[in-house]
Amino acid sequence: SSSQYSTPTAGSQPARESRPADERPVPADWEARQDELGRTYYVNHDARMTQWQHPSDPVETGTRTRPPRPPPPAVPAAPEPSIAVSNEVPLPQGWEKRQDNFGRVYYVDHVSRVTTWNRPQALPAGWEMRTDPRGRTYYVDHNSRTTSWQRPTTETVQNFRQWETQRERYGQTLQQVSERFMFHRAQDVVEEGGKTAPEKDQALPDGWEKRIEANGRVYYVNHKNRTTQWEDPRTQGTSGSGLEEALPQGWEMRFTSEGVRYFVDHNTRSTTYQDPRVVSAASSKQVGATASPSAIIAYDRSFRWKLGQFRYLCQSNSLPSHVKINISRDTIFEDSFNQVMRHQAYELRRRLYIQFKGEEGLDYGGVAREWFFLLSKECLNPMYCLFEYSSNNNYGLQINCASGVNPDHLQYFRFTGRFIATALYHSKFIDSGFTLPFYKRMLNKKLTFRDLESIDPEFYNSLNWVKENSITECDLELYFCADFDCLGKLTNHELKPGGAGVLVTDANKEEYIDLMTNWRFNRGIEEQMTAFLDGFNEVVPLVWLQYFDERELELMLCGMQEVDVEDWQRHTIYRHYTKSNKQVIWFWQAVRAMDHETRLRLLQFVTGTCRVPVGGFAELLGSNGPQRFCIERVGKETWLPRSHTCFNRLDLPPYRSYEQLLEKLTMAIEETEGFGQE
Repeated sequence: SSSQYSTPTAGSQPARESRPADERPVPADWEARQDELGRTYYVNHDARMTQWQHPSDPVETGTRTRPPRPPPPAVPAAPEPSIAVSNEVPLPQGWEKRQDNFGRVYYVDHVSRVTTWNRPQALPAGWEMRTDPRGRTYYVDHNSRTTSWQRPTTETVQNFRQWETQRERYGQTLQQVSERFMFHRAQDVVEEGGKTAPEKDQALPDGWEKRIEANGRVYYVNHKNRTTQWEDPRTQGTSGSGLEEALPQGWEMRFTSEGVRYFVDHNTRSTTYQDPRVVSAASSKQVGATASPSAIIAYDRSFRWKLGQFRYLCQSNSLPSHVKINISRDTIFEDSFNQVMRHQAYELRRRLYIQFKGEEGLDYGGVAREWFFLLSKECLNPMYCLFEYSSNNNYGLQINCASGVNPDHLQYFRFTGRFIATALYHSKFIDSGFTLPFYKRMLNKKLTFRDLESIDPEFYNSLNWVKENSITECDLELYFCADFDCLGKLTNHELKPGGAGVLVTDANKEEYIDLMTNWRFNRGIEEQMTAFLDGFNEVVPLVWLQYFDERELELMLCGMQEVDVEDWQRHTIYRHYTKSNKQVIWFWQAVRAMDHETRLRLLQFVTGTCRVPVGGFAELLGSNGPQRFCIERVGKETWLPRSHTCFNRLDLPPYRSYEQLLEKLTMAIEETEGFGQE
């Protein structure tokens, strides 16, 4: 209807004289109307716009299809400003320059029917504008033989070329990363005459060709199977130094774009991350008590493989029988300390049998998991002054330099070392993790200046400022010494002999930063760290960890804290239930509705720990090895759910509604504690 369009106002006509009536017919979707002054205007029902000009009249340059809002009638309309075009570059074909009612210049592209405030530029050299059969405009780059829907400009072309240059540099860096584990090949050894050994002694195999990329990188083409590779086929799978064995016949070693090594079996046309030399060694029974683990680990650096080798070492050094630890929940820290330190360290390699006083539960693994979890919360609690959080926003733990307030603190650090090693030995998880520099010290790796940022950002920023700026001009008067405040006692420490009298300058500030970094990591904690490592080494030799890095060690101790509900549901088995039973559907609906903390408490209620193995729920451990999460139909609807932590089993009664299941399940995980017998 006509009421949804507004008529032009009194002053919005393009001329002051009244416009005579135009009797010409209007196109479809147009309508001729008159305002209260008898002036004719035209309504475009398709675009919902109005205008004074007859739609059949040609559109003049600078005119608009919609009349502008005018100034008050008493004020004469300002004349349209003249536009100087003498010094401007002509517009590209199909473009038009216009002005709005505020005098702002904009540009109309009649080809693509778009407008823009920016003056269009001519296409860069080598570009061409075309139209496809559907009338869509696209642009052809004859330089690179590519097409684009976006109109190119000189600036965008320059930015793209700059990005290509950076990507090429990144590719060269990535190549260096991908070859960081590659052995020294024979063609890398240059002999007399300036030629490498392969080029001098033998030609490429039949069907092979050597080529060079634009960036100078050499690759090889196999015309028989139409493939390419970086590895020289003359030395593929061999070692000039003799430290590595040759790959089996038909195998090839390659690297992914992320630098991860994998192996191609051309015999079966398959790929694997497992080194075939390790598989062949295992099949020939060379991997055993007589085999050297270091001879195998040199072939494969994957975390899963290293973890398997560590588990093998633990199992091959386990002792028969069991060691019983009887503790109380109220005094778990003191009881555990007394009983663990009473035993010989090697006895902790036996099977653990944990008994909570006043509880009848039998330990087939689940009680031990809860003991490790609860005790780790206690002995690593900063309130005991043995450990502290590294910073206000980082809850990784580090040794508290003020632990000396307890005269027996070294014995407690020795106990903590034994406890952490026992958890690692028996594949149990702890509640809290340490800082990455702490794990690096366990692995006997050198701490760097960058490691300082994770434990003391302010200290790191101060040293970084010294590193990046000239301190001679600032006259900071820094010396090779540092002050340390511990419990109100200020101690001055010389970073090197006579350092209190050596001034830090731009020439020696690198030495100052190295000494200061080393002192910051070790200040007041040398004895505590030594006691911790001694206790750890008594149960698990530190040499067993030499092939892990600090992040892998953290995963082994703490597991994964994120709970993937889909993975959890996918690796769950059912007894006297099926996936389609309404109680099972309600259970997973309740799990998805829980927050992260409640899910962890549910997981701890059923399995004894709130941590997930590295391989996910498929690798949950029970009393006799891997045992998946299980839901069994047991009891009546008035019963609460029960758990069997040794078998990762949840007894779920057949409740009548989702609300009843959620209420009973929440009460079970929030209000229950302790173990019993059936």
